[in-house]
Amino acid sequence: MQRPRFQTSDTFQVGGLLALVGGFLDAHTYISRGGVFAFAQTGNLIMLGIRISEGSLGQALRYLLPISAFILGVLAAELIRRYFLARSDFHWRQIVVAAEALILAAVSFIPQGELNTVSTTLISFLCAMQVESFRKFCGNSYSTTMCTGNLRSGTELLFHFCADRHKKDGKRSAQYYGIILLFVLGAVLGGLLTRLLSVHAALFGCLPLIGVFWLMYQELEPNREL
Repeated sequence: MQRPRFQTSDTFQVGGLLALVGGFLDAHTYISRGGVFAFAQTGNLIMLGIRISEGSLGQALRYLLPISAFILGVLAAELIRRYFLARSDFHWRQIVVAAEALILAAVSFIPQGELNTVSTTLISFLCAMQVESFRKFCGNSYSTTMCTGNLRSGTELLFHFCADRHKKDGKRSAQYYGIILLFVLGAVLGGLLTRLLSVHAALFGCLPLIGVFWLMYQELEPNREL
């Protein structure tokens, strides 16, 4: 039986590296940038509602800005996809990853304090680009920036593997749990490095992105519409 082929951007290696970035940046921004999550916009929406209910409109703005940046990041990723999709010398997702790395490198030199909002807004922007551009690995729909959906899908497949003994379900479940573990590992590294290096720890988040950029030169399936 012929093995299914995937774009490099859809492989477990790329998905794992991006999950590592997702966990790393959420821990980093929470610790170093005033308790704001870069990827988890659900948390920011909840905090926005809480601050509005308290009448603290100034504090609400603190959460509204990264939410707005996330929306703009999705739009930017779609614009990049539309403009670069037909290019043959590189993949449009490489442009997204390169932009992520450059923004993150810039954020690592923004000092803590009054400019925290600028940092979290920029990180939310790059996170949205990642979410919009990388949606599946090995044929599975997933997220590299949050784990609720991944945990649900992985556990559902685990149930079917245990109940029906389908090896395919067991493999897919293991892939989901692998992504979750890498996300947690990223959060651990983000926490440790941020406490050690403060805002400059963000530079380490660029390393997995550089790895993704390089891996995408190893294209397995030349169908750029995926």
